[in-house]
Amino acid sequence: MTDKIVAMVSSESAPMRRMIQTLRKDGKVIDATQGRRTKSIIFTAPDGIVLSAISQETLAKRLSGGDNTVGEQEEHED
Repeated sequence: MTDKIVAMVSSESAPMRRMIQTLRKDGKVIDATQGRRTKSIIFTAPDGIVLSAISQETLAKRLSGGDNTVGEQEEHED
């Protein structure tokens, strides 16, 4: 499914947070944070939005084959 990823961005900016709130009201957001702080937003084709508690740098490494395991640091980092 990695071919469906269009972009991965940080969730830190105010415009991204507003966009998440708007899309969440419309029911178009998949929240994969498991209750943790959102660190990145993954845009998928055609119009999907996935919230992740893992940084986009870590996700990019994992997708490129650099690291396929869940690190202890990422699990406990807030």
